[in-house]
Amino acid sequence: MAQYRNHLPQSSNNLFLTDGGIETTLIFQQGLDLPDFAAFDLLKSTKGYQALQNYFRTYVEIARTYQVGLILESATWRANLDWGTKLGYSNATLAEMNRKAIFLLHDLRNQYETEQSPMVISGCVGPRGDGYIPANAMTVEMAEHYHRTQIETFRDAQADLVTSITMNYVEEAIGIIHAAQSVGMPVVISFTVETDGNLPTGQALKAAIAQVDAETNHAPAYYMINCAHPTHFAHIFTEDEPWLE
Repeated sequence: MAQYRNHLPQSSNNLFLTDGGIETTLIFQQGLDLPDFAAFDLLKSTKGYQALQNYFRTYVEIARTYQVGLILESATWRANLDWGTKLGYSNATLAEMNRKAIFLLHDLRNQYETEQSPMVISGCVGPRGDGYIPANAMTVEMAEHYHRTQIETFRDAQADLVTSITMNYVEEAIGIIHAAQSVGMPVVISFTVETDGNLPTGQALKAAIAQVDAETNHAPAYYMINCAHPTHFAHIFTEDEPWLE
């Protein structure tokens, strides 16, 4: 069941862990082959499924040891239509991979969640294109239509929320938000930033968040930053600015 969809516990002041770069870990630390960085491709084999289980268990054990929450982010960053087609998946098989990714997280939560360590299941939505180079940008309407199928699958698989990671331009982020709203899913947006703290388009992070909030009536549950060292963005955070609340 979608245990936390209507009351996300990470919105409290309690600490929550996330995992730390699933594709990088699986490729460079475990030596696994991920075509086009598609971790969901592992779900097609028993060995791959077990590798994903073991990866997530590492973070489950840390969360339980230190009695903090954990956001279980599905291995579906590349599991959208264009990337799935490129990797040889039919629409039906791709939907099954998205469901399987969420069911894996349900199994882990059922086994390991405690009162001190709530575990939130998030369906990971990646970009249609490259997560770091803005090219072939979509309109808001195109992005909403493109991403809705995957988000609907997450909803039906009883994910608690969807998290859109490596967004590098605002139109795709807004389209994903609209798609999530249309199917009743909470949504989180994570922007890619360069070493200057700006999006790859050159837009300032503050301006990007302001634009998304203005065009969606502050719909995201919260925002995140991905794939950046704190020194890349620490200078843009000033105390008491409303956009940081």
